Formats: sequence, structure tokens, C-alpha cells
Amino acid sequence: MASPTQKFQQNRAAAQGEEGAEMSFIDHLEELRWHIIRAAIAVVVFTLVAFLNKDFLFHQLILGPSRPDFWTYQMFCKVGHFFGSTEPCENQINFIIQNREMSGQLTLHISAAFMAGLCLTFPYLFWELWRFIKPGLYPHERQNSRGAVFFVSVLFGFGLLFGYYIASPLSIQFLANYTVDPSIQNQMDLQSYISTLTTMTLSCAFVFELPMIVFFLAKAGIVTPELMRLYRKHAIVVILIIAAIITPPDISAQIIVTIPILLLYELSIYIAAVVKRDRTAALNAQLAEQQRQQGPPPPPVPPMPSVPPVGLPGQPGGGVPYQPTPTATIARGSQSYQENE
Repeated sequence: MASPTQKFQQNRAAAQGEEGAEMSFIDHLEELRWHIIRAAIAVVVFTLVAFLNKDFLFHQLILGPSRPDFWTYQMFCKVGHFFGSTEPCENQINFIIQNREMSGQLTLHISAAFMAGLCLTFPYLFWELWRFIKPGLYPHERQNSRGAVFFVSVLFGFGLLFGYYIASPLSIQFLANYTVDPSIQNQMDLQSYISTLTTMTLSCAFVFELPMIVFFLAKAGIVTPELMRLYRKHAIVVILIIAAIITPPDISAQIIVTIPILLLYELSIYIAAVVKRDRTAALNAQLAEQQRQQGPPPPPVPPMPSVPPVGLPGQPGGGVPYQPTPTATIARGSQSYQENE
């Protein structure tokens, strides 16, 4: 029996049109090296683009949630006016961002450009990883994983947007306005501000990958919709804990972050149900095809007729008189013979 590594090599060789050939461990390392090189080049290119666009990267993108004219704060203010409340408009950003290290701004410029390059190249990075893994899968596994790069990239993008426009501004606004005494002025360190913004945004981006994770687990038969419905209450508790971790201790912010994650969980249950239904339909079709190839089943064997027992007189079932068989006449030529059978 072939090991999993040998099966992976055989599948990769067959996918490349080399039937019967197997790639050695060195060949796998060589191919992986080129995937890593191409991915690193893409990250470096987008990092340089982000580094050269310093004004847009910092003034518009990173420092946007620190200003009162940010899009999210304006929308919250309009929603508050619609419901007759002016509180969202009164909670203005009131803090100062400063740098306390000599090379702090240069270091943060490089690290922020690198993070921006990673986020921009994430679809390509996942595509390179998928190109390396895909040849080692079986045909039905590749069939079940069609569109994985597209949906993973779309969910990652939606998670980034939600974290940047919803979760991060709520956290920054709450932490910037929170004081233990009016005499204490909030002066935030630039590194702390960027760390908070990056953590909130990337956390939401990876949480939004829940439907794809459930999809692959359901394809592997590990997760079922019945299991997810059974542990729905436990999942709600875990979701509330996650929302409490990635958001400040503000009830409204936690509710705003919890609702999308709950919707993603319900969407994951639906995806698992669809996967199970498709698997059941495929198994039924396969079984019907096997029965069609085997032909109709043989007819059932009729039961043997029951014969009454024959015994001696005076015994149960006995006393049946002997009846000789009729005489049969067999003609052979011109003579006739009689014999008792």
C-alpha cells in the first residue's frame, strides 16, 4: 500500500502528464522554492508601491480613523440624526498621536508598507499555495475545490473592509474618548495606534473565512449541519467572546461585530447542508449506476413443496398403504416389453 507521500507524488506526476513517474523529494522542494520566489517578488513589488505612496498610505488610509471626518463617523452621525439622537455626533475623536523614538517613523513606514503589501497580494499568495497543493489532490478533490481561490479572496476582502470601516473606528473612538480623570490627556503612541488598527482589521479578515473553512471540513466529512445546529448555543458564546476580544468593552460595538459573525455562522450551516445534500445525491447516483451495470437481480427461488411423512402403520403419519406405480409399456421395434417402475 502506497504511503500518503507516494500518493501525493503519483497524483502530481499524473497531473503533469507523466504517467507512472514520481517526483523526488528534491523535485518537490525545487517546485516549492519557485512558488515561494514568485510570491516573495509579488510582496516586494506591492510593498514598494505602498512605500512610495506615503501620503495616501498614512494620511488617507492609516490615519483616517483618527480624524472626525472619517466616513464611518459621518455615517454614524447621520444614522443618529435619523433616529433623533445627537450622541454619535458628539463623540468626536480627541487624542494626539505622537512618536517617541528617533527612527520610529521610518520603522513604522517600512512595517506599514509591508503589511499593506501582504494584504494586497493575499489573493496571489493563496493562488501560489493552491497551485502547489492542487496537483497532489485526487480528481474528485480538485472538482470539489473549484473556485476556492476566488471565494477565499472575496471573503478576505470583505473582512478587511468590515474591520477597517466598522470594527476599527468603533474601537479607536471608544479608546480615544475613555478617560479615568478629566485632567489626563490622551496622547497615543504611533506604534500603539497602528498595532490596534492592524489587529482589528486582520482579525476580522480571518474571521470572515469561516464559511470556506466549514466548506472544506464538510467536504472532508468532519463537520455536518446537524453538528453545527446542535452546538449553535456554544458557538454563540464563542462568538461573543471573540467579539469581546477584538472590540473595546462597549456593548454597541460588540453587538455590531457579533451580528455579522452570527450571520457567517448561519451561512456556514447552509453551506454544510448543501455539501451534504450533494454528497448524498452523488452516492445515490453512483449506487444506481452500479445496479444498472450489474443488471436486474435474479428472481427469488420458490419454496420447496412440503411432502407428508410416510411411516409404518401405528406410527405418527404412518398407515399410508403402498400403491404400486402404473405399468409402463415400452415398444422397441416390433416387440413390447412391460416393466414395473
